[in-house]
Amino acid sequence: MRAGFVVSKAVGGAVVRNRVKRRLRHLMRDRLDLLPAGSLVVVRALPGAGEADHGQLARDLDTALQRLLGGAPRSCNPPGTESSVLRNPGRDPGGSAR
Repeated sequence: MRAGFVVSKAVGGAVVRNRVKRRLRHLMRDRLDLLPAGSLVVVRALPGAGEADHGQLARDLDTALQRLLGGAPRSCNPPGTESSVLRNPGRDPGGSAR
């Protein structure tokens, strides 16, 4: 399993971007066994990820992985319960997947 992390400059300066990347790497380490062998995962951090605490990043990553693995559709989350600091570009209805 391989994971890549995309943290744009919109998240913050170099120190903030690297902190977000380190946190996401650490969080993914604990969740690797949830994914099928040979998986390639790209996690894209949105601008709010720079201000999010470790717990919020963990919740958002868990939500994204649940959607990815077919556990919970987007409509199951009540409005306002997700900070949207992580995004699954393959399921963005308003834009194009990169």
